[in-house]
Amino acid sequence: MSASTSAPASAGLPDPASAASGRGGPAHARRARPKGLLGRYWPQYLSISPFFLLFAVFMLVPVLFSFYLAFQKWNGLGEMKFVGLQNFESLMQDQTFWLSLKNTFLIWFMSTVPTLFLALLVANMLNSAVRLSGFYRIAYFVPNVTSVVAVTIFFGSVFSTNFGLINAILQWLSASPVPWLVNEWTIKMVIAAISCWQWTGYNAIIYLAGLQAVPSELYEAARIDGAGPVQLFFRITIPMLRPIILFTVVVSTINGMQTFTEPQVLFGINSANNASSGGPGSAGLTAILYFYREAFNNNDYGYGAAIAWAVFVVILLFTAINWRLVQRRERGL
Repeated sequence: MSASTSAPASAGLPDPASAASGRGGPAHARRARPKGLLGRYWPQYLSISPFFLLFAVFMLVPVLFSFYLAFQKWNGLGEMKFVGLQNFESLMQDQTFWLSLKNTFLIWFMSTVPTLFLALLVANMLNSAVRLSGFYRIAYFVPNVTSVVAVTIFFGSVFSTNFGLINAILQWLSASPVPWLVNEWTIKMVIAAISCWQWTGYNAIIYLAGLQAVPSELYEAARIDGAGPVQLFFRITIPMLRPIILFTVVVSTINGMQTFTEPQVLFGINSANNASSGGPGSAGLTAILYFYREAFNNNDYGYGAAIAWAVFVVILLFTAINWRLVQRRERGL
């Protein structure tokens, strides 16, 4: 009897005492699992951790260090000296900073308004195109992925005062040449033209995605009522795309307020000019270009960090204003 009764236990059946106490059964297995999201999903967190590590090292740490640097006086080599709000006080009295901010606003306005309007027109044409629509979409998006440096060099040659293509056409038409890269307003027009050429296709693709979500019944009903293409554009297309237009306005504001490469390369072609001067009369000196000049040309990293944070606050406020204006118009309609 003893051999027969001990056989089930030796065959792997759970001991009644251990089963009664909850050890060794399924309930014990459930309690043995790691508690918390980190313990349960640590392989998933581990797989995405490289992104957060790189972000912390190359983005978060430099941002925090620049904020610390804005309260210091440092030339990049010597010892840092804490100066408190002195950099920001000097910034408020710096006429060059306000000039760069004014140039940035003007260039942003001269480039964003035509860019978004042309993008709407292009998206509307692409949406109605039947043949070669894929080719047109790629062609309009190519400028956005083209090197800004190469594009700026090309535009600098086209708008050159003495040997530019535009002035050659004007002379062929018996018109006087225009000093594009000398005059205060034409300098801003050239920089705005570069931004417009680069970002029109990008915004057009975004608008096209929004247009394809608009019900075709709306256009058909409007055509039956006698609406023409212009009425369809202003009465249906623009109202239906208002949330997307808001997105493109915000993105264009952020990108436009960070204009740097265009003036830096445009006036760095001529060795007689300082690449960070913004051209004659500092007409192309933007806020980010001024930050670069103060930090890396004049080796005043504390003042440069103060400029960068001031520009960040301006972008934040300007974006919030644009958001509120567009939202108010949407509620009013």
